[in-house]
Amino acid sequence: MKQMFIGGRWIDARDGRSLPVVAPADGEAFEQIARGGAHEVDLAVAAARAALDGPWGRLNPTERGRLLMKIGQAVADHEEELARLEARDTGKPMSTARNDIKVLARYFEFYGSAADKVHGETIPFLAGHQVSLLREPLGVTAHIIPWNYPAQMLGRTVAPALAMGNAVVLKPAEDTSLSALRVAELAAGAGLPDGVLNVVTGLGEEAGAALAGHPGINFISFTGSNEVGTLVQQAAARNAVKCVLELGGKSPQIVFDDVDLERAVPIIVRAIVQNAGQTCTAGSRLLVQRSAYERVLGRVAEAYAKVRVGTPEMDLDCGPVMNPAQQRRVQRYIDQARASGVPVLAEGSVADGAPPTGYYVRPTLFGPVPRDHALACEEVFGPVLAALPFDDEADAIRLANGTDYGLLAAVWTENAGRLVRVAKAVHAGQVFMNCYGAGGGVELPFGGTKRSGHGREKGLLALEEVSTTKTLVHFHG
Repeated sequence: MKQMFIGGRWIDARDGRSLPVVAPADGEAFEQIARGGAHEVDLAVAAARAALDGPWGRLNPTERGRLLMKIGQAVADHEEELARLEARDTGKPMSTARNDIKVLARYFEFYGSAADKVHGETIPFLAGHQVSLLREPLGVTAHIIPWNYPAQMLGRTVAPALAMGNAVVLKPAEDTSLSALRVAELAAGAGLPDGVLNVVTGLGEEAGAALAGHPGINFISFTGSNEVGTLVQQAAARNAVKCVLELGGKSPQIVFDDVDLERAVPIIVRAIVQNAGQTCTAGSRLLVQRSAYERVLGRVAEAYAKVRVGTPEMDLDCGPVMNPAQQRRVQRYIDQARASGVPVLAEGSVADGAPPTGYYVRPTLFGPVPRDHALACEEVFGPVLAALPFDDEADAIRLANGTDYGLLAAVWTENAGRLVRVAKAVHAGQVFMNCYGAGGGVELPFGGTKRSGHGREKGLLALEEVSTTKTLVHFHG
């Protein structure tokens, strides 16, 4: 059984409880993790506070950066081991898992090199005064990460927090905790002091809730559903601490009639089937100008029908979804759309040899989808693409902005002026023009608008989110 990592030690849950770790590819349990709760969260927060009061709190930014670089190198040195662990834990293809580990290493490299480049300011003020603005760590930061990209999400949220000198309590998803535990072990081996990175495993409603509401934390980062995000934000408010929330999306791919189909089609398909559609930034709405709808959808359907689903070792286009509940959820959207008469334009296939006990879903392309249909408005979080026609530029913008979400978008057109106009008009935290996604995008500030959340991760802006300022006013006469 995998224990929790708290204060530099491996510990069991106080009551001895554990949770099974199930492989999505075959539905079989292959490991156990400790089922932590409020007691273990208390221990982790206390260990983090002690680290801040100890050597970690006295470490200068250059030394912090060097430690993060060592962690990044340790991850890179164990890439294949971590990738196999991640693939088994999540079901994703091996090539995807390897890329996730590369991105994880890149987060520690990027923020390690940035740690000593966060400077203060001098502010002009009254005669006889000198005013300085310092940037300081927040203290103990809490990080609750999801199951879809466990390794990447660890790097995305933990690395900037450590770079700024915070001490971390991490609660990974109960479905996918193994990479977090192994990275904590690698970080300790790289020299990270005890208590700086603590990993508490367990259920969201137990360990996650206890962490979000703990009076000893100074910041919360959460990625997940809107429902749970609301609870996290309420818990943060009760303790008057800042939180960064990333809560999903219904991202549009806006395709005009002058699109370069040779370039666009493979990217459009990849943007929804990647990670079996279990991506907050999945391009799940395909908005196509009516004059080109049949031509574009013909090409997309042809490519979509070739999508194959299988085990990590098969290394196909995508793997299974995460768990039985997710499989039921995605299949319910597909079945309801069929029952309501929405046309199916193409389906992918599950490869021969994929275990029948795995959580596989056939990727499905629907269109045209009515604008008020659930497929056009709700986050399915599976390999399901909804195609909708639009008339002109104004209609495209209205349709793109017609959901509660605003995380990512793409615009496809060879008209340079229209490309910029539409990109500026779309409500989203990131807009890609004649491309989609960033392959990790470590350097690119990321976050949503509307119900997609608030705050920014990635890039240098993330360092501002996990730090605070102190103003020093010196009267010198």
